[in-house]
Amino acid sequence: MYPGQNHHREVVTVTLDNPHKRLLDNQKTGVVVMDKDLHLLYLNVAAQNLLEISVRKASKLFIGDVLIKAAQDIAEMQTALTNSNSFTKRQAQLQLMHGKIVDADYTITPFEEDGEPRVLLEITSLEHSYRISREESLNSAHATTRELVRGLAHEIKNPLGGIRGAAQLLAAELNNEDLKDYTNVIIEEADRLHQLVDRLIGSRQPLTMRPTNIHEVLERVRSLVQAEISGNSIDLITDYDPSIPPVLADSSQLIQAMLNIIRNATQALFSPKVEHSLGCIYLRTRIIRNATLGAKFHRLIASIKIIDNGPGIKPDMIDSIFYPMISGRAEGTGLGLSITHSIINQHKGLIECQSRPGATCFTVLLPIAPPGG
Repeated sequence: MYPGQNHHREVVTVTLDNPHKRLLDNQKTGVVVMDKDLHLLYLNVAAQNLLEISVRKASKLFIGDVLIKAAQDIAEMQTALTNSNSFTKRQAQLQLMHGKIVDADYTITPFEEDGEPRVLLEITSLEHSYRISREESLNSAHATTRELVRGLAHEIKNPLGGIRGAAQLLAAELNNEDLKDYTNVIIEEADRLHQLVDRLIGSRQPLTMRPTNIHEVLERVRSLVQAEISGNSIDLITDYDPSIPPVLADSSQLIQAMLNIIRNATQALFSPKVEHSLGCIYLRTRIIRNATLGAKFHRLIASIKIIDNGPGIKPDMIDSIFYPMISGRAEGTGLGLSITHSIINQHKGLIECQSRPGATCFTVLLPIAPPGG
């Protein structure tokens, strides 16, 4: 038991006026108020999300019951309180009661309220800054790659047009139908390469943004994929949150993005490396409150997770799967996820992937515009 820990004492919670509560609940920084024995009195919304605990469950808990294996951190908090000094710790690893580890900076500030010692704990998750850094790096590299591809595509399409035109002229001069089979092959392959180059470049058409029900998009994709995998041992399992408001999106582009991810999952489940007889793909939606996409804060974000129990993505590929021409399959073009990343990026959203054998999860985050916004 830590010094000052007492599970049986009655804890007085902090009651805030509505304007102050609204102000704190709109902060991205987690705010926790504790008494002199480091029992929790108040958590704002960001702190509840970060520590994965509600106010009701936290109101009678000692901080050491929320942060596991944190004896050093708690000792530093108690020292700051005893000396009435503020204390800041950078890049701390905080282990939560469910085992999750959160990278964060935190500051301890002692103060008094109605003559009673109090402790203010401000926690800033580093996940957002890590995510912003990763996404900015990916977007920058992706933009550079796409410009290179566009330049290369232009250089390829010009001679392709000449080859196709010459083959057509040659076919018109040939009297032997058997020889025309060869010119037809040239024309067909030139057309195939032209289409491949067009896919590499991607669409430059502006998105048609309308309020869109994300579940209608997912159900459309599910019906398409269900027809493709009919007769195979793959289950498509939905776990939707029906309370998610419409997102502002181009539904046809969003369908294409989700289709690319789910088709990748089905192809992974056809791999000979799969060690089970039943493939499962989960489509899961949830609302995330008070979070950041890029550098912009949003009150509401739609989270779409697509999870499969396939063989997973090789660790040396996980950081490059959204680049064009990167594929884990010999027959793959490596364009699907690159196109998906581009579509989600145009929607001001974020796509991430985590993978290990038996569990690959693609997470798509899309901002939900406020009513009338």
